[in-house]
Order: sequence, then structure tokens, then C-alpha cells
Amino acid sequence: MSAAAPSLVLRNVAIAPSVRGFDATAGRFDVHIQNHTVCKIFPTRPVLENTANSDANPGSVFIQNGTLLPALVDLHVHIDKTFVVDETGPCEGDLLAGIGLMAQHRSQWSAAHIHTRMERALQQAYGHGTRALRTHLDWMDATPPKALAVWEALRNTWRDRLTQQAVSLTPLDYFDDVAGSAALAQHVADANQRCDTTSGEAVLLGAFVYRNTGMEPKLQRVFDLASLHGLNLDFHVDEGLDPDACGLRTIARLALRQQFKGRITCGHVCSLAMQPLDEALETLQLCKEAQMDLVSLPSTNLYLQGAWDQTPVPRGITRLTEANAIGLKTSIATDNVADGFFPYGSYDLLDNWALGVQAAHLSPADAWLAAATTHPAQAMGLPWNGKIAEGCPADLVLLNAQSPFELISPQGRQRRIIRAGKLL
Repeated sequence: MSAAAPSLVLRNVAIAPSVRGFDATAGRFDVHIQNHTVCKIFPTRPVLENTANSDANPGSVFIQNGTLLPALVDLHVHIDKTFVVDETGPCEGDLLAGIGLMAQHRSQWSAAHIHTRMERALQQAYGHGTRALRTHLDWMDATPPKALAVWEALRNTWRDRLTQQAVSLTPLDYFDDVAGSAALAQHVADANQRCDTTSGEAVLLGAFVYRNTGMEPKLQRVFDLASLHGLNLDFHVDEGLDPDACGLRTIARLALRQQFKGRITCGHVCSLAMQPLDEALETLQLCKEAQMDLVSLPSTNLYLQGAWDQTPVPRGITRLTEANAIGLKTSIATDNVADGFFPYGSYDLLDNWALGVQAAHLSPADAWLAAATTHPAQAMGLPWNGKIAEGCPADLVLLNAQSPFELISPQGRQRRIIRAGKLL
């Protein structure tokens, strides 16, 4: 009989309850990894009493201490437009100006230019511990954008390292064009058919929704097309500080009214934080009943929302605490990186997560680790929901942090990346 393959043993690591797929009263664990899988999890005991290490295979690698996470999942990015701010300049807090800057720049894009920028984004994300991401692709009309073919090629190249999904980002008003929107949805459906859906790949139908006139019939058209083609939906919704913005509530009501069978993700939803609490809670309850997923984008929306001629009091972060209190799953994602909308940042999802924890006063910090791991994994419908448990894939991130407070420090977020049971 051949000897068992050497294993990786993580000793005395914290695993937050929010990312556990097992019941335990302990806070520290020994985790044995073998053959790409987490095979054993023990509560850590004093070294002299610990018998777990005796079960390790000869040649096992031991790492001590830290905080163990599932590999990261970034639910909302824009890798088609990334790394162009040196050419576009920043919009400096003006969303409409950002839309104009990027529209002008998009007209100059070549497939080679897009490929270089997308590849750089994927390398960054993977290097920081991301295992899956969903990117929006600017898709202005029925004709598929250049970025779609580039994304499909890179999705295939990166398939063994990063699971990817894409969303058609289209102005909602375009759905007034019955023939054009039908053709667009058909192209999205065709692209979705070219995905390996068993691994979690997908292409979704999407739209940008903010104070549109005649909003409901246009959204109804989006829902009808998604139902026709069996597509999931992902919206940019209410990305502003107007308390009268009602896109989120309208989407939830439509989903409930027609008993929509697919998944719905709504990103930004900044206006929710500007509405009276009772009104916001009613909307959140509708979202929960419709089994929708919300995603907040702290870095971009803190930059875009609020005044620039004085210290801004309104902030672009939605009501994360209130959503969590009623059991509505929320995620934190990266959004824009180094483009006309947001001139800074990187594809280190934990940077955005830490910013969101601080700016939105989320406490304790480790209770919110699911917002960058398990919740987005579930929203994307990935085969592994991101809960750490015996038998789960050994795609993990081990942070230096020894306590929830250290999760917010740069030193605490220093990390080792484990993929398929091996240290990168």
C-alpha cells in the first residue's frame, strides 16, 4: 500500500462562526488538509494533550496561529473598464461625469487593450485570495460588446483558478426598445449557454436603474426576458442619495408578484440609507421575501456620494446592519478600480471589506466575514457555499490576525493563500 500524501496542518487557528459549516463551542481549531480537501477539524488543545498532530502524515507541513477564512468571493467588479484612470481622469464624486468619462473612453477600446487590463485584474484578485468573481460588462445595446469575447477567452484560461460570471450592464431605458432588448437578452442567453454552469460560471441579465421614468414597465420587460431565457438578474440600483429613488422596492415587488424563479442581486442601493427607517425596513422585508441578495460597494460609493465642497455627512453605504438584523444576506464587494468612477483601489477584496466594516460601524468584525466569502458564494450559486467544514474544498485564506480587532489592520490582513490544499 502506498503512503498517504503529505498533508497541510493548520494549528490553533480561529474560524469565525459566520464562516463555519460545523457546530462548535471552541474558538480555536486544528485543521488537517489532504488531497485538496479539509479532512479533519479539531478544537485546539494544549500541546502536551493534543493528539491531533499524531494523525498527520509523515512530511506534513505545519502552520500555527491566525484566522482562517474560505477563499474570497467578489460579487461586483468591473474588469472591462479597470486601470484607465490615467487616461480618463477621475470624476471627483460626480456619478454622471464618471458615466461621461467612461463612455468617451469606451469608444476607443480595442480587444487587446481590454485583454491586458482584464488579465491584470484577474492576477491581482487571484493573488489576494479570490476564488470567484462576477464582473459587469458595459453593454449599451443589442450588439455584444468587444469585452464579452475577451472575457470569455479569459474565463476559459483562468477556469482552474477563478470561477467567473459576467453581467450585461445596460441602461434600463434601453428596454423600451422591444426588438433591441429581445436581441440583447438572446445574446446574453447564448453566452450563458457557453458557460460551464456546473462549476458556477454564468452570464446574467442586468440593468442600471436610478429614477427612470416609466420604471416599472421597463423592469417588467427585464423580468420577462430573464424568465423567457432562464437567466438570473443583477441590477445596479438606486446609486445615489435621492430618498425618493424606489428601484429596489419596485424590483422586489415585481419579483414577488410574478414569482420569479431566478436569483436577483441588487448592488449599491445607496438611497435606502437616506430614506426614513420604517420605509427602508419595509423595502428590506420585501427583498427578504423575494430572496434577493444585496451588495454594498464601500470604496466607490464613499467616493461618489456626498458633497465634495465640504466634509460629506451622507454616505453611500446601504443599510447593512438593518438588513442583517432581519436575515437578509448582504455582501461587500470591490466595484471599480482605477477608472473614471473610482481612481484608487486594487482587487484585494479584504481592503474593501475592512473599509466597509469601519465606515458602516459593523461589529464585531468577524461576524461580517461572511460578507466577502459565504454570502457572495451563495449569491453566485457556486457549488461550494464557502462554509468551512470537513469535506469542503481546501481553498482558504489564512490571515495573520489573532483577534477580530486585528482583522482591520494591514498587518492582520497579511495572509497565506491555500488553493487545492497547497500554499501558493
